[in-house]
Amino acid sequence: MKPRILVFSGSRRAQSFNARLAKLGAAAVDKAGGQPTLISLDDYVLPIYDGDEEQASGIPAAAMALKQLFKTHHGILIASPEYNASISPLLKNVIDWVSRATPTESGKVPYKGKVVALTAATASAFAGSRALTHLRQILSGLGAWVVPDQPGISGAAQAFAEDGSLKDAGQQALLEALAASLVAAAGNIGAVTEPQH
Repeated sequence: MKPRILVFSGSRRAQSFNARLAKLGAAAVDKAGGQPTLISLDDYVLPIYDGDEEQASGIPAAAMALKQLFKTHHGILIASPEYNASISPLLKNVIDWVSRATPTESGKVPYKGKVVALTAATASAFAGSRALTHLRQILSGLGAWVVPDQPGISGAAQAFAEDGSLKDAGQQALLEALAASLVAAAGNIGAVTEPQH
């Protein structure tokens, strides 16, 4: 069975560099022998996490849907923007909602034993490395196994061709190597809950 890999960008912007990178990441996962599921967080709109709101209204349906996606995939590939040397508020909010416990399971269940690969596309010369360091720390703390390599794209405004591909063959090769590492590890150790039919 092909390892199932959930792929998404930590941005909802219409012309997001990271949405483009996530799309390329999904293609690289497919090339590496995985089964990618490419989603947009624009389809899972969530309020800013608030404990009082959770107590009053419970976990939003969009967060529960994301929980199920996390749980039914062997691995996850995230293309993360960098906001002020850290991850986007959108991505942090998604992680926080997905990590909320339910009466029947710990909040770490969607993450524990999951294999996660990280990449980033940014305008800065840091290529998202500062954001990815924070993201790695958060996900590791939740029990995920994060692939060591985290290739980033700097100068993102000039990095993509009109057809959405990466202009630099070296950057494309690094992304494909990341996807290959993710698929291999997810196939061997990725924790998964089989989808309910």
